[in-house]
Amino acid sequence: MSPPSPRTPVELVLDGLSVGYGRSVHVLRDVSLRVPAGGIVALLGVNGAGKSTLLRTVSGTLALHGGQVEAGTVRYGDRDLTDAGSAGAVAAGVVQVPEGRRVFGPLSVEDNLRCGRLGVRGGRKSLQTALDEVFSLFPVLAERRNRPAGLLSGGEQQMLAMGRALMARPSLLLLDEPSLGLAPQTTEKIAELISEIHRQGTGVLLVEQNAALALELADHAYVLDVGRVRLDGPAAELAASEEVRRLYLGEEPADTPESGEATGGADASGADEAAGTPTLSRWER
Repeated sequence: MSPPSPRTPVELVLDGLSVGYGRSVHVLRDVSLRVPAGGIVALLGVNGAGKSTLLRTVSGTLALHGGQVEAGTVRYGDRDLTDAGSAGAVAAGVVQVPEGRRVFGPLSVEDNLRCGRLGVRGGRKSLQTALDEVFSLFPVLAERRNRPAGLLSGGEQQMLAMGRALMARPSLLLLDEPSLGLAPQTTEKIAELISEIHRQGTGVLLVEQNAALALELADHAYVLDVGRVRLDGPAAELAASEEVRRLYLGEEPADTPESGEATGGADASGADEAAGTPTLSRWER
């Protein structure tokens, strides 16, 4: 199986990016990030860290959500995407798969895929070629090509959202929480598909709630904390870092006071035992 042939990937560079909504909500602060040409980079962080805002900025959809770039630049190869809008991003080869899948429920699977070619140059032959390649990558979509998208399972809808993005033949795919709400077995299938898409030459910037999965797929990773890059490095190194676990899950190191000191004695100690140590539920595969 092979995804639609991507354009030649180039490097994505975010330099000193600050983004906000209105005059008082500042979400990203001086963020610098790189996705090497054809690479796969994971972006981790707790809810509200600014991950989706970063993807919106790169894909040119930020203004649709009432946001604006306050400082810094977004460059993809020799193209400045800072204020290019979504049409400019797609033309450059950058396409986003949004969180929550956002398929058009009443439309058939095939019509949803055709929507992915809107605004993309090429005639009927290139459209059919893209469809054939997406159906090759996602055989279940071929089997359900005439079914309304709203009747698909969550995993099938995620495949459809990814297939729709691939119809534009991107060189960089932005994935926002692709495993959200999916069963573990389906999550594994989505992970395999992401690996295959990457193997075929498409770069990936991945926002994923499952840190273990994201770091297993990625070459490099960044951790966002309250709108700033707190850590970055090779994914394998970050996977072993307790600091990443703390930042990703928003946990503060537990205090360990001396026995009986400011704890209220044995009763408080028992309450601490009942509460237990926070479980890293999204860290383990």
